[in-house]
Amino acid sequence: MTNDTPRPWLTSYAEGVPHDIDLPEGSLVDLIEASVQTFGKKVALEFFGAETTYRQLGDQIRRAAEGLRRLGVEKGDRVALVLPNCPQHIAAFYAVLRLGAIVIEHNPLYTPRELRHQFEDHGAKVVIAWDKVVDTIQKMPDDVAFDHIVSVDLTRAMPLHTRLALRLPVKKARDARKALHTRVRRTLDWQELLESPRIRCNHPRPAVGDIALLQYTSGTTGTPKGAMLTHLNLHVNALQGRAWLPGLEEGREVVYGVLPMFHAYGLTLCLTFAMSAGARLVLLPRFDVDLVLAAAKKHPPTFLPAVPPIYQRLAEAAEKRGTDLSGIRFAISGAMNLPPATVELWEKVTGGMLVEGYGLTETSPVALGNPVGPTRRSGTIGVPFPSTEVKVVDPDDVTVERPTGEAGELLIRGPQVFQGYWRKPDQTRDVLLDDGWFRTGDIVSIDDDGFVTVVDRIKELIITGGFNVAPSEVEDAVRQHPSVSDAAVVGLPGSSGGEDVVAAVVLTDGADFDEKAIRDFCREHLTAYKVPRRVVVLDELPTSLIGKVLRRKVRDDLLAAEA
Repeated sequence: MTNDTPRPWLTSYAEGVPHDIDLPEGSLVDLIEASVQTFGKKVALEFFGAETTYRQLGDQIRRAAEGLRRLGVEKGDRVALVLPNCPQHIAAFYAVLRLGAIVIEHNPLYTPRELRHQFEDHGAKVVIAWDKVVDTIQKMPDDVAFDHIVSVDLTRAMPLHTRLALRLPVKKARDARKALHTRVRRTLDWQELLESPRIRCNHPRPAVGDIALLQYTSGTTGTPKGAMLTHLNLHVNALQGRAWLPGLEEGREVVYGVLPMFHAYGLTLCLTFAMSAGARLVLLPRFDVDLVLAAAKKHPPTFLPAVPPIYQRLAEAAEKRGTDLSGIRFAISGAMNLPPATVELWEKVTGGMLVEGYGLTETSPVALGNPVGPTRRSGTIGVPFPSTEVKVVDPDDVTVERPTGEAGELLIRGPQVFQGYWRKPDQTRDVLLDDGWFRTGDIVSIDDDGFVTVVDRIKELIITGGFNVAPSEVEDAVRQHPSVSDAAVVGLPGSSGGEDVVAAVVLTDGADFDEKAIRDFCREHLTAYKVPRRVVVLDELPTSLIGKVLRRKVRDDLLAAEA
């Protein structure tokens, strides 16, 4: 890496953490194959008690890759994954990469409208989807074209006794089965791909600089864009994460996959980090306190990446029930502010350490973290990862660097920084500077020791439950309601350290205000976490001289009214 920027933070690194790391020469395919070779007999995945060894996972990847090749998937093609956390997700991810193709991750709770924009943008050839959401995909307009849908039955990855229990003729079993599986038409079955022969080793393999993933993000503007992440970006971020945890034991860690793997945070820490370390990855299709605590009785986690509300709920439940979580040595929180009270409770219950980190989809995603040691600093997002540089600049003139302690826009440079937005060169140039610095859009300050504190955000994204919500997308949905003339959507502080989505609306003449009706209407068009928690009525929305709605003014006014 370049060394033209001072790095005062290096003295704060935990003991044993390197200042820089060697860049990997291999792709993510090499990463998983190395783990299959090294940890073959060890358990790679656990799903409701069913175990898959690294050798079995490697076999599934090679067979699925051959099945996809026979469907016509070639190097550079895009393959869409619309899956919750499950063993099939891991195998599908690496099978696509084995062909030199590009993975696109999608939230399986998205509506047809939300999926349509992304599918029109990336043009995936094949879709691998949970059978429960196949109907949603098939409801997209006919002009969204793809060749094949491969449907995945989650229950096939469960233990036999669980699958048999789901078939019992009782209401509880029927309800559980209905939540996990449904019969679908006009698709191929994932099991058919696994019946393929293993892909031949001489099939062309991806290069380390090839694009591995398109991860959709609203970035620093409101429209979702596909961030292009290479094999190098993702591989190096997994290695940076491993280097950040002193005392990490290869082949012995137990990582809990409670974060969704279609999200950049969960993808890196589960799909790449955990697999590269030969860890046992305990997968849960969604976060559920009871499921986590039940799994912990059999194989307690040693590393649990999550978001503040998850830590809070788990710690409270474990303390109340007397569940032992003392094996969790590492916990890294991201996506939203980490309250000190949550840290105190978590460390009291587990005896381990909970630290806050920072990242964006465009940085694969982790770029900074608090040291896992005595030098950590509460209230900050920590210091840059190995081989990573940061600086604080004037947001109106990025060539002017701000002095220590003065707020400005955070810029990041490192091997985990993305290659740009898919087919959007202008928007790429807005955030990716010629010398490799990435504009985060976050206003921060940095102290003498290199610790960074977030002050504000230039971008108007709302962070709720660890997910980014683009206000413009929610506004488009709200405005379609017949009683709404105009709308502005903002994020207001929530009780769990994140933000609540709040819609300020101007009603059409003569319309009666029905908050529940507006929110119910939004649920038909938006994923649940994007639906406004509250709707408030204003006589008019503040605008600029050119008529642009001033969301920041709306937010300030609502905060003042609450105060």
